[in-house]
Formats: sequence, structure tokens, C-alpha cells
Amino acid sequence: MKIIKNSLLIPLFCLISGFCYSQKSPFDTTLYGRNAAVGKYADIRGFKMYYEVYGKGEPMLIIHGNGGSINNFLYQIPYFAKNYQVILADSRAQGKSVDGQDSISYEMMSDDLNALLDHLNLKNVNVIGWSDGGIEGLLLAINHPDKVKKLAVTGANLWPDSTAVDPFIYTMVMKQNMIAADTMKKIKNPTAGMRNQVKLLHLLSFEPHIKLESLHKISCPTLVIGGDHDVIRVEHTVQIAQAIPKSYLWIIPNSGHSTPIYKKDQFNEIVGDFFTQPYRKIDKYARFN
Repeated sequence: MKIIKNSLLIPLFCLISGFCYSQKSPFDTTLYGRNAAVGKYADIRGFKMYYEVYGKGEPMLIIHGNGGSINNFLYQIPYFAKNYQVILADSRAQGKSVDGQDSISYEMMSDDLNALLDHLNLKNVNVIGWSDGGIEGLLLAINHPDKVKKLAVTGANLWPDSTAVDPFIYTMVMKQNMIAADTMKKIKNPTAGMRNQVKLLHLLSFEPHIKLESLHKISCPTLVIGGDHDVIRVEHTVQIAQAIPKSYLWIIPNSGHSTPIYKKDQFNEIVGDFFTQPYRKIDKYARFN
């Protein structure tokens, strides 16, 4: 990613989805994420969190990734809103949720989501998290187990090094972080947007730090998803699934990181089935089934 002084960084969601390079990107034209009829702000832990709610039924929280926003789930919202009350929020310092603090962490954002659920008087919700949203979903289930009924995460990682992240991607992100930090030093008056993008890139480069043992605390049934050519190494995704007591593992063939976009039909069907079917323990003779 080439640094451009006026924009500083290519938005991270553009990089992972590829759609931002299209003049008629569906993410630019969708009403999701900018729907005045349903969009609201909640005072959450020192900032105003923007959120939208669609549909009726059991509550479902869907969490976007680094540099993303509500509209990243334009293929999931209409599908799940048929049977669920779907809650989506722009995470702190992303989308319409402006945050001027100089640092950010995954624990901070997962606590924000917990506070949003309190604001909405919701407990025991189904949760879908993509990428950074998957990390936040895991932390929500670890630290606020009363909030999560079932959890599906795709493209999540527990730590920020090349044992978890594809080495090429890891090196690229770390180099970009160094370039961005150096560029910021040379700009006399960086804009709030520039500072915000560097903050998010720093988060991506140096966090999270979740121990495998912490995943033992997750008591809800969990579907762990990854593409077979994801930016997160398949071995790491397997580690996550194996550390969660009630987990299923789904490695999607011929897929990268953007499973909710490029594998949207499969993703919606399998994740939807996971939420509707009771969890079953598959052991001993059941392994033949």
C-alpha cells in the first residue's frame, strides 16, 4: 500500500474486500450504514456509537472488521433480518462512530459492544464477527458470557505475528505501519482522519494478545470459520476451534479472508443453520456419523 500524503492509507476494508476499487461498488450505494430511518446514536463509554437495527425475532449482533462499518454486511443483513432482530454498530473510531482518543484496543471495543447490548436491554444474543469483529466476538464471549448465546467468527486471530497471520500479509502490514508512523512525523498538521487510520493500523499490527487458555472460558456453542487461503493461517484457525469447548470448525475451500462477501451464499446458509440447530457433541461412535 503506497502512502499518499492527503489520504495517508488505503482504507483497510478496501484492501481486504477489493470492492473499493470499483467505481460502482455495492458498498458505496447500499443504504445499510447510512439509513436515516433506523440509524441511531447511543452514548457508549465516552463516545457516540452509531448503530442500526433490522428485522424482528431473536437478537443477533453482527460485528465488522478493521476500518469497516455496518455496510460491510450488505449480504447478511437482508438474509438474517427475515428471522432475527439484527443489530449492527460502527465500532469505535470507525464508520460514523467518531472517537478522538489516541489509542484503541480489542478489549475496549468488545466492552463497547457489551455496553451497547446493555443500552438495548439485550442478553443472550447470537453473534457473528468477521476479522477484527471475530476477535471482539471471542472477547465478548470470554468476558461477558451472559451476552452470547451462540457465536460464529470468521478470519479471527489471537495474536499478531506470522504464526497466526500469513507471513506475506504480516510483513506487508508491519512495513505499512512503519511507513505510516514515519509519514506522520513529517506532517505538521495531520488531520483527524489520518491520525485515526494510523491508530487502526497500529491496532492491526500489534494486537490482539489472547491466550489459547482464555478460550476455555467460552461456554457457548461456537462456529470457527476461515478460508483455506485466508490471511489468517489455517493452522491458527484450527487452534482456535480446538481450544473452545463447544466448537465446530469450517474451513471454506477456494476462499480468502472475505468469506461474508465472496462466499456469501454458503456463509449465510451454514451460519444460519448453526444458529437454528442445537449443538451436539460428536465423540466416540458419533464420529462415524
